[in-house]
Amino acid sequence: MAVAIKLSYELVEAAKPYAAAEHRSVPRQIEHWARIGKAVTDNPDMTPRLIQDTVLSREEIKVGLASSYDFD
Repeated sequence: MAVAIKLSYELVEAAKPYAAAEHRSVPRQIEHWARIGKAVTDNPDMTPRLIQDTVLSREEIKVGLASSYDFD
C-alpha cells in the first residue's frame, strides 16, 4: 500500500542522479536508501558495503541467479 509523504526538495533532487544510474524511479531510489539505512541501524557491526552486498545477494537468490557452494 502506498502512502503519501512530504520529502525535502533537496533529498528528491539528490536522489535523481542515483535513480537514473540504477534504473530506478526517484521514489524507489529513496525507498532503497531507507532500506539500506534501516539495515545499517539494525546491524551496527556490519559495514554499509557488506549490507548492500547482502541485500543484493538476497535479491539474486529470489530470481534464481545464485548457486550453492560446497565447503569441502
